[in-house]
Amino acid sequence: MPQTRDVPATEFSRNFARYREEAIAEKIIHVTSHGRVIGAYLSASEAVHYEKLKRRETQSLVVGELSNDVVETIKSAEYGVEPK
Repeated sequence: MPQTRDVPATEFSRNFARYREEAIAEKIIHVTSHGRVIGAYLSASEAVHYEKLKRRETQSLVVGELSNDVVETIKSAEYGVEPK
């Protein structure tokens, strides 16, 4: 999981340049208002990862149409381990 940091909205808006730089290291800055997360600022790498996940979310696969290689990859997959 990427590191996160909670920052009040007023602090975030007043010091945007600082948090933009911190997002590179922290990955995700949660912007809060009255103790609730109202949004987030993502590093560029996290934004790319998010977009990749969103594309996968809408992808449908028909089991009968999968190649043998894909079926074997699925069978050998381990939970929480990224494929190489």
